[in-house]
Amino acid sequence: MDTRFLGIPELVEAPSVAVVVDVMRAFTVAAWAFGQGAEKIVLAESLDEALALKARHPDWTALKDGPPAPGFDMVNSPGLLRSADLGGRTVVQKTTAGTVGALAVKEASLVLCAGFVVAEATARVLRTRESDGVTFVVTGEDGQADEDLACAQYIARRATEAATDAAGFVRRAAESRAAAELAQGVRQGVHSDDVALCLEVDRFPFAMVATLEDSLMVLRPHVVPDPPAHPAG
Repeated sequence: MDTRFLGIPELVEAPSVAVVVDVMRAFTVAAWAFGQGAEKIVLAESLDEALALKARHPDWTALKDGPPAPGFDMVNSPGLLRSADLGGRTVVQKTTAGTVGALAVKEASLVLCAGFVVAEATARVLRTRESDGVTFVVTGEDGQADEDLACAQYIARRATEAATDAAGFVRRAAESRAAAELAQGVRQGVHSDDVALCLEVDRFPFAMVATLEDSLMVLRPHVVPDPPAHPAG
């Protein structure tokens, strides 16, 4: 499998298959939203679009990076989201990097959004699809965020070597600038458990696939069945 690891500014053409990685915290939050029962997540282009969607659909839940803000129901924190009941709800998400990265590759034939919490399910989609080339979009810090690069490299390796050990990749993410900023309270809208929750490997059994639906980029959970067991010899 031919893999490329690119930052958002390096995306000059739509890849065939894209895995958009945002560990801290957009796609960890998205996975938790599905874990808490959300039906779908609409990835908003801007804060204004998120608010406009919320105004048109008052029953939708809107969340954003940073501190709480008028019109938004929640912030982009897995620690704060894990107690929410999102059963059957639509969530509108706007973040600094993750949602921007997904929208940048919306013309790709397959867009997966990922973090460590859905690593194996994401790798399984890539194994099942047997794609020749995969572009991993490293969303943080213009492609330099080591937590996102480590996760992307882990998923890429796991797509071809299922027994790959996560420990070294998780350690890199734990030592990243984003982890330090979250732990030290540099960023707002943070729960003390956020870093730990972002570093959980395979917390959820689904991958997350984003597709265009009526001009909106919509993220949904996607479960890949286990491969059939080979009968004993």
